Amino acid sequence: MTVEYKIIAHGNNLRLRSGFLALANATLITCDAGPILFDVGHYCNRVTLLEGLAAQNMTPQDVKAVFLSHLHFDHCNNVDLFPNAKILVSQREWEYASNPHENDMYIPWMVKEQLCKHDLELIDGENRITEGVHYFPAPGHTPGSFALKLDTKKSGCVVIAGDALKYPKEAIAQKCDMAFDTIAKGTATIKRILEMADRIIPGHFPELIKRDDHFTWEDAAELPLIVR
Repeated sequence: MTVEYKIIAHGNNLRLRSGFLALANATLITCDAGPILFDVGHYCNRVTLLEGLAAQNMTPQDVKAVFLSHLHFDHCNNVDLFPNAKILVSQREWEYASNPHENDMYIPWMVKEQLCKHDLELIDGENRITEGVHYFPAPGHTPGSFALKLDTKKSGCVVIAGDALKYPKEAIAQKCDMAFDTIAKGTATIKRILEMADRIIPGHFPELIKRDDHFTWEDAAELPLIVR
């Protein structure tokens, strides 16, 4: 079966003077292992996530596995919508959630208790979920961040990076912009992703496309606001 992917809930990298408006991308992967959802966002894009699945003629019950890049609230809070899915998260991130960096305010309250209600699989190292879908450690933003590498016929090597590479600034500068592990580890991860990928789905920006050894993008990063 051909590996395919689609961003079904679109992220952005907006912030306030203090705090963030940012939403994370949620990407649906079609492969031999059944539908896999990479990251699930938080409550502000809960309805958007459900609408994105519905647009693919799917419900949360159809998702076979949820791959969480890391355990910050904007990537994992909607995991409760998927009670039938296997949840994959790294062993290192699981440990980190119990003792995060002193400046890391983004681990949700009782996230481990919620995850224990699911069919939870803690992963480590590099391995594959199925043919054409591989995971690998991507430390820097958090110590236990992981990414997925998809081998696709249409788009070549596609890396779904989560916050290991959040937005174009990190790709252009080839330097980690926000680390609760170390900047050095995050920078090494970014350089590895840039070297391997033909396309990158960042944590908080539209898909990046490699052209003439540089990454650019075609889609606009939108956040429609409605005043009521």
